Amino acid sequence: MNLDSIKFDGSGLIPAIAQDAQSGQVLMLAWMNREALELTISTRKATYWSRSRQEIWVKGETSGSNQEVVSIFHDCDKDAILLKVNQSNGACHTGDKSCFDAGLMDEISTGENLIAGDK
Repeated sequence: MNLDSIKFDGSGLIPAIAQDAQSGQVLMLAWMNREALELTISTRKATYWSRSRQEIWVKGETSGSNQEVVSIFHDCDKDAILLKVNQSNGACHTGDKSCFDAGLMDEISTGENLIAGDK
């Protein structure tokens, strides 16, 4: 992977999707800067950029929910990254296996109002 061809946004970031390498389940979306991507490649530990803390973080460093990187892909436009990982424990900060456990289509089919602020 030629990192010079990767298209980071104006803030120097790129979205990174973590996917379970065995099941294919999408686990989470996070952000990477070039340093985080380089560290992920060199250590095979998913490493991200925290937009709120403005710092590099290694997934699982404090929670124990590690992501061992099996493979890394970029999309056709080279503006998104896909990590296939072996996930220990839950990927989500809530402890759930995936951050994508809530079903938007389920909410739509039950008629729940999805517009923020509307009750």
